[in-house]
Amino acid sequence: MPAAGTQVPAALGFRVKSGWATVVLLSGPARAPAVAERGQVVLSDPAVPHSRQPYHADTGVAQTDRAALAPLIEIVHRCARRSIAQLLARHRAAGYRLVGAGIVVGSDAPPEGIANPHIRAHACEGRLFRTALEGGLQGCGVTVTVVVERVLYPTAATLLKGSEASVKQAVMALGRGRFPGWRADDKAATVAAWLVLAAQAGSVPMPGIG
Repeated sequence: MPAAGTQVPAALGFRVKSGWATVVLLSGPARAPAVAERGQVVLSDPAVPHSRQPYHADTGVAQTDRAALAPLIEIVHRCARRSIAQLLARHRAAGYRLVGAGIVVGSDAPPEGIANPHIRAHACEGRLFRTALEGGLQGCGVTVTVVVERVLYPTAATLLKGSEASVKQAVMALGRGRFPGWRADDKAATVAAWLVLAAQAGSVPMPGIG
């Protein structure tokens, strides 16, 4: 935690899932970042189970009833706004100056172009939770960068002036020994946050890794 009265630059990174997202707070500078916190944000209402998969009417069955979808979509946006407002208030009160947020998504393909109804339902949910999270952040004055997972590490390698392997090695080291079960989602969120810090500072070399 920053010393009292200080303002440490930091960025948030998210990996969006169905009804929630992994979140990492990465503090700067970009040349020597540190993971200050790892956690999750809730993007659905546990009291309304269907809000976690609003585009599914049942297992394997897509929900197409707009009257049934509308309140679930509103729940998702409301939960995202509340979760993000609480997260940002806590980090700002702790002395972090948030310079932006990065969101990692599985795909940016328009769901409307997917023929299979079940796969299309998953794609619609991915877009919904991403846009709800993005809206919650922007509503609190945070600039958002969205990155598709398949280009995350190549993009980071270019901006951080390293190789994809070196980025993976560095991100593994950032969480090793500090966070049990340092998973792929945690690493992806960390890379997204690092991209934001690096973009703020301009393209920067990775610390001690070429």
